Amino acid sequence: MKVTKEKIAIDWLLIVLGIFSAALGLKGFLLSSHFIDGGVTGISMLIGNITDTSIAIYIVLLNIPFLILGYKRLGAQFAFKSTVGIIGLSLCVAFVHFPDITADKLLTAVFGGVFIGVGIGFAMRGGAVLDGTEIAALLLSRKAQLLKISDIVLILNIVIFSTAAYFLGIERAMYSILTYVSASKMIDLILNGIEQYTGITVISLKSEVIRKVITMQMGRGVTIYQGKSGYGKDGHINETRDIIFTVVTRLEVPALKEKIIKIDPAAFIIQHSIDDTTGGLLKRKALH
Repeated sequence: MKVTKEKIAIDWLLIVLGIFSAALGLKGFLLSSHFIDGGVTGISMLIGNITDTSIAIYIVLLNIPFLILGYKRLGAQFAFKSTVGIIGLSLCVAFVHFPDITADKLLTAVFGGVFIGVGIGFAMRGGAVLDGTEIAALLLSRKAQLLKISDIVLILNIVIFSTAAYFLGIERAMYSILTYVSASKMIDLILNGIEQYTGITVISLKSEVIRKVITMQMGRGVTIYQGKSGYGKDGHINETRDIIFTVVTRLEVPALKEKIIKIDPAAFIIQHSIDDTTGGLLKRKALH
């Protein structure tokens, strides 16, 4: 019970911090320069710029359909947290005073995006969203199998920034794209961390020697699973062999590949990025 209460407290703390960070990015940087972000927040800012009204009401109204979808498909807890987060962001924008930090356009675009990205990332860490675009993209990607979430978000933002270019001018639209890129990078950093991991799969006839090098010299855990040669380039069609899978940091990839190639120049090495991991031997174990 204690752990559950701590988790709940941390989630709400992250959501509150996310609200204030995103509001700082909006009021302390973007709104005075008439730059916009992507997603529903960007649409709200665009409407606010065109009609010369506060964006606070639009942040809530435009997110309502997405919150209803989130409630039906992702659960009441997620919808409740997201509703509180979005209303909190709207109230913060409407009533909390933030100083206009800089008049420099480049700094405004970059750091406005940084604070918005940190805010969205914190809220997502807490189990909520401050922008309904991600909900819509997730649900649409399940219907359209050929499109990923990132593809749908990209298509939506192309429409938003093209509209911004028409109403606000090309220069402001370009700065707004820079804001969006900055925010996206910060969201990735908050959600995935600095130390990104890489998955390495090794297919080799000398798998046992390679396994010992990875576990005993590099201190990394491995998973061994069996496969069969399907083509027979080495003359052994359908021969059973061990396949090694391990997870290392990006900095360790060159050293690992060098060791593998020294053992078996013909080894087939596959590597791919990993957004997140849970459990397992991720930290190097002591070698002595």
